[in-house]
Amino acid sequence: MLDFLIYDAKVAVLIAVFYMFYRLMLSKETFHRVNRVVLLATSVVSFIMPLCVITMHETVTVAAVPTVDVGEMQAMVVEESQPLWLHTLLPTLFIIGMVLTLGYTLLSVLRVVVLIRNSEHHPQEDGVVVCVTDRQVSPFSWMHYIVMNREDYAEHNEAVLAHERGHISLRHSWDVLLVDTLTALQWFNPAMWMLRQDLRAIHEYEADGAVLSQGFNARQYQYLLITKAASIGGYSIANGISHSTLKNRIRMMLHKKSQGSHLLKLLALLPIVGIALAINAETVTDVVYQQPQKKIIKKGKKNATLKIGPVNEIVVVEQAPANQKEVKPVEMPNAMKVEKAEKEAFDVVEQMPQFPGGPSALMQFLSQNVKYPVEAHKAGVEGRVIATFIVEKDGSITNARIARSVHPSLDAEALRVIGSMPNWMPGKQNGEPVRVKYTVPITFKLQGGNDVKVKEEKYILEIDGKVADDTEIGSIPPGDIQSMHIEKGENGQPKKIIITTKKKE
Repeated sequence: MLDFLIYDAKVAVLIAVFYMFYRLMLSKETFHRVNRVVLLATSVVSFIMPLCVITMHETVTVAAVPTVDVGEMQAMVVEESQPLWLHTLLPTLFIIGMVLTLGYTLLSVLRVVVLIRNSEHHPQEDGVVVCVTDRQVSPFSWMHYIVMNREDYAEHNEAVLAHERGHISLRHSWDVLLVDTLTALQWFNPAMWMLRQDLRAIHEYEADGAVLSQGFNARQYQYLLITKAASIGGYSIANGISHSTLKNRIRMMLHKKSQGSHLLKLLALLPIVGIALAINAETVTDVVYQQPQKKIIKKGKKNATLKIGPVNEIVVVEQAPANQKEVKPVEMPNAMKVEKAEKEAFDVVEQMPQFPGGPSALMQFLSQNVKYPVEAHKAGVEGRVIATFIVEKDGSITNARIARSVHPSLDAEALRVIGSMPNWMPGKQNGEPVRVKYTVPITFKLQGGNDVKVKEEKYILEIDGKVADDTEIGSIPPGDIQSMHIEKGENGQPKKIIITTKKKE
């Protein structure tokens, strides 16, 4: 709701700016049709422009995830809370005002519909229906209906009928419905109410122009307006004669026609629209992580290194003589293999790997397949096992290991289930599949029976490259914290809080 209120506030500012332009540039001109379009466009475009966000992309290439140096600060997780008035009282006040304003509009429509239904109908040849009522109301029009009291209908004043027909032919009722509905969303904005009032005045100017264009005497018509404005009654949703616009209407009839060159004032709208779009624009920083160096090994006669570009290099290795046996590489221990594999895999990429069906499907798979080991259950062992693995380029799972151990049987069960997972959708960097490290926490907890909880952890704490409990933070002297940074988790992977301490000599 708060996001909508921010959006509505932007709309209010735009309406105020565009309406100010109309008042300064066009309100005294006789371009009634142009002025009507400007006010309608102001009320509609102001609601659309905040949704038109021009996004500019800025690409930044980094070699690794940046760290934030916090000196001797202790690691804390703080959730920012919003004040009560901002997320409760303000939305409530806005909704009350909107409901009251919209309710008043709907009530006015209902009153007009009831009055038309209970009136005496007299269809005309041009499709207009004259509704005669015994109530004392000033003549007004709504959609294709003209409502008059019985006395006015008996007079059969052609000027009054021509005026109301002008409203109907120009479809002023639809303008009123649109603006009144939008006013409900901007009930707090004085500029919207003034725009609404000026649009009604323009409707009257256009209808007056339609009367005078048929050859009616201007003086007699002005006198007629004065007498009809003294009548009682009126409906906010309908077009009718009122005291509020009468003086301006008579003055506008006597006003000299504006020159066509004055329409050039509309060009002032272009910089206003441009500035509004520029203010609403945003810059998105695309972070691209450099891939590890690719090495191509080729046999030759001399040792040499040929560098090609900033990242690729070709290593030429001296070929063993024919009478000598080629020395086979020494098989590395498993721990060294895992460490080497993880160094060649990414921690964060543009598109992180994903379990088929997404994070919720991963949680469901683990919950259904992890079984509480009998040995651990008998011993009453419980805790959180954190496992890491690599999602290969083809989506297969390799190098699964326990980053934080609880009990050998629990560790073995976690690794068993991870090894049984189906192929993932691989991670991608620069549009190409890459190897990515992934972390999954599994909580084993005894609650009167076998119970394994697999939940989405908010974060994983890592101190000096090792997964740790939150309680271990308190054992670190504040002066020993060298740096701390947070890696944002994606696709269900929890974020990491990584703390580096000063090495003790």
